[in-house]
Amino acid sequence: MDRMIVTGMRFYGYHGVFPEENKLGQQFYIDLELDMDLERAARNDDLDATINYAELHAFTKEIVEGPPFKLIEALAGHIASRMLEAYTMINEVTVRVTKPHPPFDIHFDGVTIELRRKRDGHGGIIRA
Repeated sequence: MDRMIVTGMRFYGYHGVFPEENKLGQQFYIDLELDMDLERAARNDDLDATINYAELHAFTKEIVEGPPFKLIEALAGHIASRMLEAYTMINEVTVRVTKPHPPFDIHFDGVTIELRRKRDGHGGIIRA
């Protein structure tokens, strides 16, 4: 299976458990790994045979900058399921959501959640 990887997308969102996070917001970093067949796109140099990564960016931005989730796990899960619903050529998606500045008095580079979802062969979505 072929793979498209989009890394380091940055968006401003209002996700979090604490009211201050929902009011002030913060940066979130998103990485996507999309498993799909890219043979036709590679062979024919055809944009219609792949997924335009500018479109993926806009799609992800709409979700991250949209209504807030309490947990980044829920945000990642929503991105994964919406991506599989919208793009039928994706067989499996891995979504990484990093919250670089959690509101705690501790020092680290952030927390990352990674979720992997795939099609079950019958049109449904399952955990990979």
